[in-house]
Amino acid sequence: MTILRGRFAVMLIVSLPEDQNGGALERRLAPVRERLGLDALTVSEVGELEAAGTSPSHVITVYGADHPGIVHTITAALAERGVNITDLQTKLAGGAGSPVYVMMLEVELGDCSLEDLDAALVAVAERAAVEVSIGELDSAAL
Repeated sequence: MTILRGRFAVMLIVSLPEDQNGGALERRLAPVRERLGLDALTVSEVGELEAAGTSPSHVITVYGADHPGIVHTITAALAERGVNITDLQTKLAGGAGSPVYVMMLEVELGDCSLEDLDAALVAVAERAAVEVSIGELDSAAL
């Protein structure tokens, strides 16, 4: 669950009985969507995936003036290096006069070295006009 551009958003992964399908679920939820005044309700099948067996090892923080493209710029740089994002949270902080965009990502580095990732994030921060830092994730904080 999160707030995206002032809208509450939630994503659920559910299991259905074998004799049910997503279309039937979506039809049953349509009256609920209307009654609650939801903007959208979408049901999509998600195939079975094996657990990756990895856990986050680092946290990346991003701060800057809010503008389009911050999430894309950061996440594209991570994807190019095979870094797995296990959690991503964003919010606007500060006063109404000068809000600061804040993004926190928990990541698992995979085969990417910390040095290579740090260098890439420095370049990305400059392009996106944000401050980016990376540090080890304290497992006690989880």
